[in-house]
Amino acid sequence: LITLINDIIQLSKLDSPVLEVIFEQVDLYAIAEKVVSSMQVNAAAREVSLTLTGSSAIVCANRGMMEELITNLCDNAVRYNYKGGSVRVSVIPLKGRVILSVQDTGIGISPEDQQRVFERFYRVDKSRSKETGGTGLGLSIVKHIVAQHHAEIKLESELGKGTDIRVIFYENNG
Repeated sequence: LITLINDIIQLSKLDSPVLEVIFEQVDLYAIAEKVVSSMQVNAAAREVSLTLTGSSAIVCANRGMMEELITNLCDNAVRYNYKGGSVRVSVIPLKGRVILSVQDTGIGISPEDQQRVFERFYRVDKSRSKETGGTGLGLSIVKHIVAQHHAEIKLESELGKGTDIRVIFYENNG
């Protein structure tokens, strides 16, 4: 219940037209490293390996929002994975942009559901809600954070084979 309330409050803040977001130069890899480290116990409890690859990449962003974005993506990737599955977080600096990718070997998302997973409270498989937990707000929060940063989000997924969500940050995105 507390998670649900916190997620609703976060979405309300992100929806606010007077939201003042403080942007600064942050190392996305360092933030991802902190998040991945903090989620190792949860991943291990679900028997999912969680790794980070890539290198230092500076973006103009809000540090707290980046932590929340990566946490939500990793949490979903671990939560909707199989025992023995894996999640790979990558931070890849390229000329003029930085790509954050969270790839998993989990249950995947059907093509018809892929368009809706960023909607508030949308659950792909409502029958698994009790089993997996979550509020159905994580990816909606991710979408709002991406929009605040003038970034782009792409999702590729195949049922039974996993999901890859990429967030692309462009130079001067803040």
